Amino acid sequence: MTSVVLEEIPDRITLALEISNCQGNCVGCHSPFLRSDIGEELTPDVVDALIADNFGVNCFLLLGEGNDLQALLGIARHLRERHPRIETALYSGRESVSEQEIWDLFDYVKTGPYKAECGPLNSRTTNQRLYHHGEDITSRFWHRGIDPAASKA
Repeated sequence: MTSVVLEEIPDRITLALEISNCQGNCVGCHSPFLRSDIGEELTPDVVDALIADNFGVNCFLLLGEGNDLQALLGIARHLRERHPRIETALYSGRESVSEQEIWDLFDYVKTGPYKAECGPLNSRTTNQRLYHHGEDITSRFWHRGIDPAASKA
């Protein structure tokens, strides 16, 4: 599934794509169906068509990593080469990402599985982190609305 979103990456009009074959098993997952091998294969031609059909996006976000790192990196390389004005983003459910190539190819990388007790990215108690070129920018989400974790106290 694809959506144009305004809140996943700060100050960006983002085309977000859900990636299947999720390796995570987060309690309270909002998209457990993504653990299955579903949907259409994401190829460079599909990426180009999605960008052409969504004029004005300036960020391309992959929601999940799937189970084929080389295919994921290939898509990121294609975006860098063919669409250099569009930033790239990856939401990983892993605690940390050690592959340098991910950090090199994605402008934004979100780490951390969802943990209900910690709250989402807009909660000051979240375990998740969003990085922009290696800099933690998670706090940019904290001004948005009421902190869900604080409202439980």
